[in-house]
Amino acid sequence: MRIELTEEQKLVYRSVRDFAAAEVRPHAAKWDRDGTFPAAMVPKLADLGLLGLTVPAEHGGAGLDMVSAMLAVEAISWGDGAIGLTVASHNSLCTGHILLFANEDQKRRYLPKLARGDILGAWCLTEPGAGSDAASIQTRARRNGSSYVLNGSKAFVTQGSVGGVYVVMAVTDAAAGKDGISAFIVDRGAGGLRVGKKEDKLGVRASDTAEVTFEDCEVPATALIGREGEGYQQAMAILERGRIGIAAMAVGLGRAALEDSLAYAAQRQAFGKPIGQHQAIQFMLADMGTELDAAWLLVLRAAQLVDLGRPFRREASMAKLFASEAGARATNKAVQIHGGYGLIKDYAVERYYRDIKLCEIGEGTSEIQRIIISKSLIGTR
Repeated sequence: MRIELTEEQKLVYRSVRDFAAAEVRPHAAKWDRDGTFPAAMVPKLADLGLLGLTVPAEHGGAGLDMVSAMLAVEAISWGDGAIGLTVASHNSLCTGHILLFANEDQKRRYLPKLARGDILGAWCLTEPGAGSDAASIQTRARRNGSSYVLNGSKAFVTQGSVGGVYVVMAVTDAAAGKDGISAFIVDRGAGGLRVGKKEDKLGVRASDTAEVTFEDCEVPATALIGREGEGYQQAMAILERGRIGIAAMAVGLGRAALEDSLAYAAQRQAFGKPIGQHQAIQFMLADMGTELDAAWLLVLRAAQLVDLGRPFRREASMAKLFASEAGARATNKAVQIHGGYGLIKDYAVERYYRDIKLCEIGEGTSEIQRIIISKSLIGTR
């Protein structure tokens, strides 16, 4: 596979990183302290094309290939993990679901608004009693003439309280198991849609996460994405792509931790010289740089497979598993290199350390990735 990036792909990375340096990094600590979603960033993200990364130009998006999109996610996550998660989830989950599986009328109605940032997208799969076991969701959608009536509760919904449109997985045929799950597009103003508790999180605190409930929420039959019973398979396909985005986010956070550590190690003195001249610190920096480069190559491979139209399930899980854990190790080492200052909020490595944990949990935990990878290697599904 080709490793060298094109000039256009390099330009995407540089442009987003410059934007992150100017518009995101200076505010990230305050957003984290406040724990509130920075709504004023949405138009700026949209102007740069970050809210419609792979949406075709005909629908108002940037029309990027997957490699370029992941470069953008890495660069914006280097600026702030919470904004990185917002960009990654908006693109890969709600917008991605509509892009890949909705009909043309649904695409024309929603994709331009999502790409322009007129609305943010939220994706509703996880429930209080159904996380990794997505097939056990309890939200129901009952057909009622020319409409469906939804009842149930969704947990940990990214953009849950600020979303303008929700893609919701609900059971339409309980007897059919996972083959009885369907997907629906639900507008924010739909009667019976209620935003519940906004979560107060350890990390990525400026990313909006909330409960969303549906109480006799009636939507037209035209809100169904595809056919009844296709929702579970659609959701699994969306998660496969989303894992590459979370991996890119992890690399971005890890690179931020490495760069901060290199700068700190160059200026911090101990035993008469910069700590970066001590072998113990050098070894930590070497491990960080090596693992992050390896992680990025796994992200690049998975993204290229998407662009080539080839299967990428195992490769996406490998990228997500390794990148998230490599990023966690890098941020842990960054705190260690900073010593006591690594525990103080005046230094960004403390925030990276908290933000990275999401990458080991979201879009399928590390344990789920190991199950997927091992089954693929063994030859079972």
